[in-house]
Amino acid sequence: MSAAGRSGTVAAVDLGATSGRVMLGHVGPGELRLVPVARFPNTPVRTPDGLHWNILELYRSIIAGLSGAAKQEPHLASIGIDSWAVDYGLLRQGRLLGAPFHYRDERTAAGVEAVHATVPFADLYRVNGLQFLPFNTVYQLATERDAGMLDVADTALLVPDLIAHWLTGARVAEATNASTTGLVRAGEPTRWDAGLLTRLGIPAAVLPPIVQPGDRIGTLLEAVAAEVGLSASTPVTAIGSHDTASAVAAVPMTTPDAAYISCGTWGLVGVELERPVLTEESRAANFTNEGGVDGRTRFLHNVMGLWLLSESVRTWERGGETIDLPGLIAQAAAVDVPVSVFDANDPRFLAPGDLPARIAEFLIEHGRAVPQSRAEFVRCIIESLAQAFADAVHTASELSGVQVRAIHVVGGGSQNTLLCQLTSDRAGIPVVAGPVEATALGNVLVQARAVGIIDGDLETMRALVARSFEPTRYEPRKPAGSTTVSR
Repeated sequence: MSAAGRSGTVAAVDLGATSGRVMLGHVGPGELRLVPVARFPNTPVRTPDGLHWNILELYRSIIAGLSGAAKQEPHLASIGIDSWAVDYGLLRQGRLLGAPFHYRDERTAAGVEAVHATVPFADLYRVNGLQFLPFNTVYQLATERDAGMLDVADTALLVPDLIAHWLTGARVAEATNASTTGLVRAGEPTRWDAGLLTRLGIPAAVLPPIVQPGDRIGTLLEAVAAEVGLSASTPVTAIGSHDTASAVAAVPMTTPDAAYISCGTWGLVGVELERPVLTEESRAANFTNEGGVDGRTRFLHNVMGLWLLSESVRTWERGGETIDLPGLIAQAAAVDVPVSVFDANDPRFLAPGDLPARIAEFLIEHGRAVPQSRAEFVRCIIESLAQAFADAVHTASELSGVQVRAIHVVGGGSQNTLLCQLTSDRAGIPVVAGPVEATALGNVLVQARAVGIIDGDLETMRALVARSFEPTRYEPRKPAGSTTVSR
């Protein structure tokens, strides 16, 4: 990777479904380092009308984090923001009309029915290429339309774009996140699909112009700059604002014959392509085509992910206990009896609540043994996730034509040695685990390239990640084998 003659530091605001963080990224010729500045919880709030994100508390935490970043690096070259997809805030004359709904809120069932009555799912897939998920933005906005909210709102901003608006005053939609809404044409995340908007009765005027990763959104408002201790000329740069887009940008793939799993609350399992796959087979397999950095297509399937573990732990802790999850995973690794496997993609596991009871319900319905201890439950969950990941990798390979010879696992799940090993075992393919902070790294790299600290294409940036972070490699075991881990 050639450099523009200097090193520099940018700030990554990385918002996940359970926590957020602000990190400094130090980038230069042969250098890529992350320094954590702030980490804060992202705890939803349930009110009588549903489940919401506490967006104001998130924004307060972001401002505090940027203030901390400014104390360490008062001359930041840029700020970039990523978050989960699909959710948004509605505004009128700059005023937020209410706390954004959480995608796990159950209000959108009527929206799904209304959309499919107008545009059958097969037709919708040919346009947007998105797998069916009941919380996709298109269904949420149909629910808002029928509630009259789109008659009141003048702007809808996806979560990272809403934060950028509060920082800069600009109103834009970043392309990788816009591609998850269901309102742009697959492979063409440069403009909203006017025909689809008209058919669905969603006013085009509420949707802001689409910008690409690397575009400058704006500079800090004077009041924001004064509050955080930065210059008002500090740019806020569009990055792959869908967190998975940033994570995939930092997957250290050195060849195209690789799959990726961005594993956190969700497990996003797929391959990177030059163009979308819009076949009937792809639709039937419920695979999605989302925009990636540099115009790539993220062809993937959403698997329920580590949510199954974290929500099970929350259920057990409601009894007053404190659960040591790493210790429980270690116990699960030592379980020497066969455990049942369930369908991790079953929609009954989407909503918050007693997941162990729902898992037991699924197993009983399918004539399978219910785990008898928490360690067995955890092993059951991890085995089921590994099977879902392996199935998704093989399906992605069949549908795309990519002959997968390695699976890269990034994000928090890359630290779960049992999950990585079992995924390798069940897929019969080596797993390469790490880096953990892939999303922040992708965020940082796109910013650094945009402001001229580095240059190069996506492969060049990935090579820098590969040189900077040593992965852990897992080889598939034979049925009676033991865990094989190499570095």
